[in-house]
Amino acid sequence: MIYIENMNEVMQIPGVDPEFFVSVIPELILSENKQCGDISLVFCTDEYLLELNNKHLQHDYYTDILTFEYPDNKGVSGDLFISIDRVIDNAELLTVEPRMELNRVVFHGVLHLLGYSDKTPEEKKAMTRKEDEYLLRFVSRETKPN
Repeated sequence: MIYIENMNEVMQIPGVDPEFFVSVIPELILSENKQCGDISLVFCTDEYLLELNNKHLQHDYYTDILTFEYPDNKGVSGDLFISIDRVIDNAELLTVEPRMELNRVVFHGVLHLLGYSDKTPEEKKAMTRKEDEYLLRFVSRETKPN
């Protein structure tokens, strides 16, 4: 099951429907031949995510997402903490819509839960290809008129 928490009502991205993630994440996981367990998407601020990054990873820098995997015999499970501040800033830097950047970041976190890594240039390239694949598959479907 997919849970969504918007800490202090920080989610300020126009056009984002959190229910989109509720329907798409299990399908993405199934596409990778895995079962979906419990996954929480927690939308937060830069400062909150920086605090988590310091506390749990001893990293003193801003990031757009932190992924915490919880091994579960019932399926892929974990928490995705997403900085809406960082998503908006990165969208501006990359000249993409914030909604599209948020989709990419969420898919990125789910791919981490599925075991994908981005530590090496080769891994990063493979993960970006997967992100692009799922953006094309799911987001283009979301934006098509009925």
